[in-house]
Amino acid sequence: MNASVSILLERKGSAVHTLAPSASVAEAVQLMNKAKISSVIITESERLAGIFTERDVLRRVVGESLDPKTTPVSTVMSAGVATITPVTSIEEALDIFNRRGCRHLPVLDGDRIAGLISVGDISRWLSEVHRAEAEQLKNYISGGF
Repeated sequence: MNASVSILLERKGSAVHTLAPSASVAEAVQLMNKAKISSVIITESERLAGIFTERDVLRRVVGESLDPKTTPVSTVMSAGVATITPVTSIEEALDIFNRRGCRHLPVLDGDRIAGLISVGDISRWLSEVHRAEAEQLKNYISGGF
């Protein structure tokens, strides 16, 4: 599993939804619902400032009884986000997901946000790889090669 996360970005694309730290939680939730995504990257001057996720909505907004219309995402986002680069191996990314207990990893190419990888992206890729390997083994065993 020496493949890099750049393979995942090629498949899913590098589009990332971003908001400024001053955006309200309500704006972030509207964007996530409209785009059918579970997180949004928070950027300041086009640089990664944090990430705001569905988990943050539940724990830090609803759980703390904050008003989503008046609460800026900067006060409830996850800062100090773990990041990876396009050359990070999928195995390394999985290790980070497991160690950090997170579900999303921004992919940085220098200071530029090159994409966002989720644990679901890796799960789908692994499933496809295993399916292809099983098919190859089946063909080999049945004399298909």
